[in-house]
Amino acid sequence: TVYTTIQTIVKPTGCLMSNLCIDRQVAAGRAMSSAVPPQPVPPLDQTLREYLRALEPLLPPDEFQHTQNKVLKFGQSGGLGPRLQDGLLRRARTSNNWLSDWWVQHAYLESRQPLPVHSNPAISLPQRDHCDWRGQLLFASKLIAAVLDFRAKVNTGQLPVEYMRGEPLCTQLFPLLFSSCRIPGPKHDYISHHALSRRSPTHITVVRNYQFFQLEVYNSDGSRMTESQIHGQLLRIRAASWKTDKEPMGLLTSEHRRTWGQAYKRLLRDKVNKDSVRAIEQGLFTLCLDSPVMRISDEKYASRMAAQVLHGGGTFSNSGNRWFDKTLQFIVGEDGSWGLLYEQATAEGPPIATLLDHVLDYCQKPDPKRSPLVPLPMPRKLYFLIDKDIKRDIEHAKQNLDILINDLDVNVFNFRRFGKDLPKQHGLSPNAFIQVALQLSYYRVHGEVCPACDMVSLRMFRGGRTEFIRSPTRQTLDFIQAFDDPALSVSPGKAKLQLFREAVDVYSALTDRALRGQGLDRHLLGLKLQAIEEGLSIPKVFMDTAYGLATHWRLRTGQVPSNTDSVMCFGPLVPDGYAVCYNPQADHVHFSVTAFNCCEETDAETLARSLKHTLGQLQELLQPPSATAAA
Repeated sequence: TVYTTIQTIVKPTGCLMSNLCIDRQVAAGRAMSSAVPPQPVPPLDQTLREYLRALEPLLPPDEFQHTQNKVLKFGQSGGLGPRLQDGLLRRARTSNNWLSDWWVQHAYLESRQPLPVHSNPAISLPQRDHCDWRGQLLFASKLIAAVLDFRAKVNTGQLPVEYMRGEPLCTQLFPLLFSSCRIPGPKHDYISHHALSRRSPTHITVVRNYQFFQLEVYNSDGSRMTESQIHGQLLRIRAASWKTDKEPMGLLTSEHRRTWGQAYKRLLRDKVNKDSVRAIEQGLFTLCLDSPVMRISDEKYASRMAAQVLHGGGTFSNSGNRWFDKTLQFIVGEDGSWGLLYEQATAEGPPIATLLDHVLDYCQKPDPKRSPLVPLPMPRKLYFLIDKDIKRDIEHAKQNLDILINDLDVNVFNFRRFGKDLPKQHGLSPNAFIQVALQLSYYRVHGEVCPACDMVSLRMFRGGRTEFIRSPTRQTLDFIQAFDDPALSVSPGKAKLQLFREAVDVYSALTDRALRGQGLDRHLLGLKLQAIEEGLSIPKVFMDTAYGLATHWRLRTGQVPSNTDSVMCFGPLVPDGYAVCYNPQADHVHFSVTAFNCCEETDAETLARSLKHTLGQLQELLQPPSATAAA
C-alpha cells in the first residue's frame, strides 16, 4: 500500500481542484496556526510500556506474558522498533504533521464500509418551536446566514482564537470545511477541496423531496445574501419540489464504498448527471429540508430525532434527502427537528463544535441586513438521467440502507440526577467519571470489561486530528470487581470510594498525556504504517492476537461538550459493540447509546438502563444518603 497525502492524490479530469493551489483562505488558516507547535513523536519505550499496561486488564497472565516478550523484543536496542521510530522522527521533521495524512487515509479513506451509521456522526440539536413548513423555511434561512457568517470570519482571519489549557488551538481545518466532498474510489476514496480553487464556489445545495437545487448565496457584487433574500429563494425551491415521486439519487452515496464507486462511474458517463453531481460536490454545504419525523411518544422522540439526522429514517422517510459524501449537511425538519451530519475525513468533532456554537449564537440575533431590491435568478434544479443501470443501483441502495437502518438501535436519554458539577465538587474529572461508569455498566451487563476508545482532540498541535484514550486501566478493573463485591463489609463505602478515585485519577492522567501528544494509539499506528512505508513486513507485535483483541473496540465513546442541549450519535465500530456519546451540562448529561440488533449479546436499551443505575449509585458513593440527610 502506498500512502500519500490527501492533497496529492490524483483527481479525475473535470475536477476544479486539478492544481490544488493554496489560496488566501488556507494561508490565513496557517497563519492563525503559526503559534501552534508541531505534534511530537512520543518516546518508543514510553509507548510500549503504556501499551503493556493497557493490555494487562484484558489478558490472562499466560497470554500477557507471551505478548510482553514480543513487545520487549520489538523495542530492544538494534531491533525493528527503534528503526521505525527513527523513520517517524525523520517524517516529523519534514512534514506539517507526521500522523494526520496517514490517519485520514487509514481511518477513513481506505474504509469500504457505508458512511451512514458506520462513519458519519450526527449532532441532534434542541427542537425548534416551529411546527410547519413556514417556520422551517424561516429558520433554514437564518441557519444558512449563520454558516455564511462563520465562513466569512474564517476567510478574513476574524475567527477568535480558541484555547485549551491555556494553549492556542490549530485552525488549519476550518477553511476546508466548505466546498469539500468525499469522492468514492475502488480501493480508497479521496477528498475534493473545491474551496481551494481560484474561483471558490458561491452556492449551496438544497434538497427537498429527493430533489436537489443549486442555490447561489452571494450577490453579484460578492456580498452575502440577506436572510430575507435566502428565504425568498427557499420559497421558490419549495414551490418547484412539491412532487414526491422522484428517484432518491442521494441513496447511492449510502452504499458500500466500492459499490458506490462503481455506480459513480456509471452515473458520470452522462453529461447532465456529471454536471449535477459536480454542483453538489462543489457547493459550500448542503441543506436538507426534511418531512416531519413520525412521532411515537415523547419518551422515544429524542431517539427518533437523532436517528433522522444520522441516517434519514429510511427510504420511505428522509434518507433520500442526503448526500452522505458531503462534509457538511444541515438538516431542518418541518416539525422543528434539526441537526448536522458531517463526514469526518475533512474534520472530526472539535472544529464542527466551534461552527455549531457560532451558528447557535448567530441564530439568537435579528437579521442585521436590509435586502437590496434586485431580482434574483431562479435556483437551478439539478437533473439526473436515470437509465436501467442507475435504476438498479438505486434499488439495491434502498434495500441495503433499510437493512442497515433497521439493524441499528438508537437510545437517547437525558440523565437528570446530576451533571458535570457533581464530579467537579469532589475534585474529579467529569469525563473520567463517566468513562469509569461506562466500564462498570458494561461489566454489569456482560460480566467482563472490554476494550474501549475515547476520542480526544490534538488541535493543540499543528494539523492535529485526534487520539484515542484506551480503557479499562488496571485501576478501573480493580474498582469494578470490588464495587459489587459483598465481601467488602468493613468500611465498604470508604474502600470503594478510594478505588473509584484512583480509577478516575488514572484515567485523567491518561487524558492529559494524550492531549499533550503522548498517547499510545496513534504512535502504534504510525510505527505499523512506517514499516509498510519502508516495504517491510508488518512487525509481529501488530500480528499478535492481543493487538487484535485490544483494538476490537466494543465501546466506542466520545464526549461532545457543548453550550447547548445537543447530542451526538453514531454507530458502533464492531458488530458486537456499542457506541456511547455524551454531552455533560452543569446539572444533567445527554447520552446516546447505539447497538446493532443483529448481535444477540448487545442491546442499547439494556446498557442505557445499566448506565442510569450505575450513575445513581456512584452519586450515592460520593454523597452517601446518611451524609446528605445530616447536611
